[in-house]
Amino acid sequence: MTGTTVRGRLSALGRAELTLLLRNRSAVFVALLVPVVMVVAMKSSLESVDLAGTGVTVAGAALSGGVGMVLIQVVYMNLVAAYVARREDLVLKRLRTGEVPDREILTGTAMPSVALALAQTVLMISVGAAAFGLGGPRRPELLAAGLLAGVVMLTALAAATSAVTRTVQTAQLTSLPLFLVSMVGSGLFVPLDVLPDGPAAVCELLPMTGVMTLVRTGWLGGEGAGLLGAGLNALVWTAVAVFAVQRWFRWEPRR
Repeated sequence: MTGTTVRGRLSALGRAELTLLLRNRSAVFVALLVPVVMVVAMKSSLESVDLAGTGVTVAGAALSGGVGMVLIQVVYMNLVAAYVARREDLVLKRLRTGEVPDREILTGTAMPSVALALAQTVLMISVGAAAFGLGGPRRPELLAAGLLAGVVMLTALAAATSAVTRTVQTAQLTSLPLFLVSMVGSGLFVPLDVLPDGPAAVCELLPMTGVMTLVRTGWLGGEGAGLLGAGLNALVWTAVAVFAVQRWFRWEPRR
């Protein structure tokens, strides 16, 4: 590791990880195209959903949900596989023998995926404003807070999930539960306002629910009810994920 400062070490790790990411064509394909395909598919499906009273249009629901999809696909699911691959290839073990602290190793590995997710988010917001008349973010500070919370939480959850993932091939299976639960219950595409009170109350406790509340309110506006609860939800899940990483993350191959 040539860098002697935090910035230098993170830059070196980020460049190395970006090179490895670009060599993995299937990962790049999933990161770039799957969220777009999901947005198109969900937009068609939402035409039959009654969104009256939610304050969200079909285009707004589909595109804001697309931001959540990008975070899950590009940050969480991609990083689970990345952490497992680096562990099994002894990369993490070798990095720990140098001057790089553990948190910088995990952060540097995540940097390309996070940058790609943020770039796709900017593109999605631009398309929403230009093609669907959604306009720019109504409350940029909430959108930024939601994205930051999502990136940090999902990075930590990816590292925690890698601890129970034996191979890169099984990473798609171990990361699938969070993907499915978030799709169905975290309001990615269908606001929780359309659900009955009981299920909606349960769904509010899911990891991505708080992030999506902040993202959707920050981009599309609204009354902003439940923002404090959304922020607490994201903080609690982040704390749980960080604890799990500190307690169970594996730096050496599973044998």
